[in-house]
Amino acid sequence: MRSNGEVGIVALRAMTAGETLDAAVALLRQRALPLIPVALVLAAGEQILLFGLRAYSGMEPPFYYLPPRLSEPSWWPVIGLGFAVEAFIIALLAAYAGAAAGPALLGRAVGHLALFKRIRPVPAVAIALLVAVLSGTAALAGLVLWPLVYGVTALATAVLTVDRPANPLTAVARAAGRATRGGMRGVGVLILGYLTWAVVRTALGSGWIAVADLFQSVSGASWLVWAVPVAWTLANAVAYAALACLNAVLLLEIRIRTEGLDIAVNRARSRGTDPAAALVVKR
Repeated sequence: MRSNGEVGIVALRAMTAGETLDAAVALLRQRALPLIPVALVLAAGEQILLFGLRAYSGMEPPFYYLPPRLSEPSWWPVIGLGFAVEAFIIALLAAYAGAAAGPALLGRAVGHLALFKRIRPVPAVAIALLVAVLSGTAALAGLVLWPLVYGVTALATAVLTVDRPANPLTAVARAAGRATRGGMRGVGVLILGYLTWAVVRTALGSGWIAVADLFQSVSGASWLVWAVPVAWTLANAVAYAALACLNAVLLLEIRIRTEGLDIAVNRARSRGTDPAAALVVKR
């Protein structure tokens, strides 16, 4: 029997890609209170870090990825750093989302603060840094390898908090193995989710300027210098939190699809034992 609380947020069955994205949004709604504020702080830090570098490289708002001087080599490292920082933020948030996804699957109501006790902060930060380095390096290499690198590493911190492996470093290898099962299905869902939220955050982060420009020209306005980073902070915070939830939900879906997690949970329930034990894979 499922308890009252997070009933139906994550289905105890294999899901389609669309259902997985929907379940991630549902998890975000339930855990918005801790996730969004933390994501806002991290996203604001990202904008502060990149602010001076973008100005030095000639990358002007609102589309910082389209500098006016494409021949200048200084802007490309800023792109790589941006991909690295966002990978780090998503990975950190996914550690909490992974802790929240287990109760959501089992239908248990667990307080927001109680979930923080399930996070392994030191390994989570270390893994997030590794994911950031790999993602940033792939972006600097020309973005050709970035989708694969993002796909095979994105689940790592969720694996850390859901599986709770004895050796935290195995979470990275386990994440890559699960994301590439079934013809790279996991990688495909992760990239689909990333692109979906890229459209949303682009609209939220810069689309408002296009609307404002319909009524009055805002090109070169002095307030763009601070208004655009604020807009991107708000847009990225929501997107990063949503992508973190997608990582956690997709991990459970892959385990149901390929490891029989649903069978293990139902067997534990039928025996009267704690089904949460089925989530743990300590090896």
